[in-house]
Amino acid sequence: MLTLTSRNPLKSKAEMLVILVCDTKPLYENKALADLVKKAFSFKEFTGKAGEELVFADPPDANSRRIVFRGLGTLGKVRPENLRRAAGAMVKKAVEWNIGNMTFAVPDARILKMDVAILLTAMIEGARLANYVFETYLEKKKKKKVERIYLATERELVKDHGDLVERVNRICDACLLARTWVSMPANDKTPMVFAGILKNLFAETTVTCRIYPEEDLLAMKFGAMLSVAKGSLNKPALVVMDHNPKNLKDKGKTVVLVGKGVTFDSGGLDLKTAEGMVTMKMDMAGAAAVAAAVYALSGLVQDTRIVGIASLVENMPSGDALRPGDIVRSYSGKSIEIGNTDAEGRLILADALSWAADTFQPDLMIDLATLTGACMVALGDKIAGLFTKDLALARAMQISGEKSGDECWPMPMPEDYKDLLKSDFADIRNMSSGKWGGAITAALFLSEFVRETRWAHLDIAGPAYSAKGSDICPPGGTGFGVRLLCELISGKTSLALS
Repeated sequence: MLTLTSRNPLKSKAEMLVILVCDTKPLYENKALADLVKKAFSFKEFTGKAGEELVFADPPDANSRRIVFRGLGTLGKVRPENLRRAAGAMVKKAVEWNIGNMTFAVPDARILKMDVAILLTAMIEGARLANYVFETYLEKKKKKKVERIYLATERELVKDHGDLVERVNRICDACLLARTWVSMPANDKTPMVFAGILKNLFAETTVTCRIYPEEDLLAMKFGAMLSVAKGSLNKPALVVMDHNPKNLKDKGKTVVLVGKGVTFDSGGLDLKTAEGMVTMKMDMAGAAAVAAAVYALSGLVQDTRIVGIASLVENMPSGDALRPGDIVRSYSGKSIEIGNTDAEGRLILADALSWAADTFQPDLMIDLATLTGACMVALGDKIAGLFTKDLALARAMQISGEKSGDECWPMPMPEDYKDLLKSDFADIRNMSSGKWGGAITAALFLSEFVRETRWAHLDIAGPAYSAKGSDICPPGGTGFGVRLLCELISGKTSLALS
């Protein structure tokens, strides 16, 4: 539980009090807090640089068992992400120390020259996202979450920002759901099983959740998606999660979110290496982010219809598996030549995107997919690749990424690269004939299936899963994309629908 409180942090009986520090001056107008910061600076080893820490045990100046000073760096250069990561690092330390309750002394926004809502949002997100433990499969649990986290600030701010706390908590809850799903082993989330998990999630909400099993997909002519699924004994499923407020009628706009949900990706007959397969339980991170975002947004947005679509398959090699050289017929009517069976994500998205465009005629459609290693080569493992020809949409998504911490970067979609997808035998090929630009040609392939819909593609192959973890996330699924989508659709800027 995280709570905003106006109680003096020095009177808190928390097991741990966190005071944030810059390397130039105290960040608090409260004289007692400022004096403690000056005392911390009397230790030569502590200068307030970003990431530096100093601990006072059983301090006489406070009721807390310990005070931890955490450096933010140079005043004037502190950004929301610095606060998010500092708060997260302190909560992770509290988890390691098995601390049950802790208090943050919230810095003065005037000194930081930062909007109060932005400051509080960053600290709440950092604390909530770091207070996460995934030990479902351990016989003996090693860690416990912090039971109570308090953010101590001025009384007026507590009164004015109660709604903000509720909003951020809901988004963080959704993000942690997505993390858990991504970190689950593939044997516990086969397509129909995962579809059932999503159905149960929305059972007590106003969101309508419908599962389309294999027989429905056959009737719907989802030839591309079914071609991927046929190599596995585990049947595919399409899950449609529809948040359609009753008072909306024809006045509101419709946003469709589509997620790639390959619950395990062996590569098919074009088998991945053993090393490349180890983390392929995470190849459904796009579907997880979409489902979690719909869950969060259903409680935040009542003026927009939001439809989430999770396209769920398992990509396995077998006697029935898709072969290189095969030609399949997609829902859109386009024939697709298979250049590589490990380029399966774009096949299941092709059917879902064109069907969604026809069925919902959305004002905006966004897909999220762990699509290409090439995008990781270009942008690393912390930034998603953003593909769209709509410059206003690209800017809106980039701003939303910067605000939320789920950063994305616009990538080009040159028309002449489409030549690399030409086939002598089918309308299009699922694999580029060239060696380079794989993330671009994958996005261009998807663009052939979105009709005339306003659309963007997020390649989240890099940031969807973290092998080492970070200040706000342990190793495993990150929940990337949930906060970005929530900011884009429900944030104050909400530029995407303008």
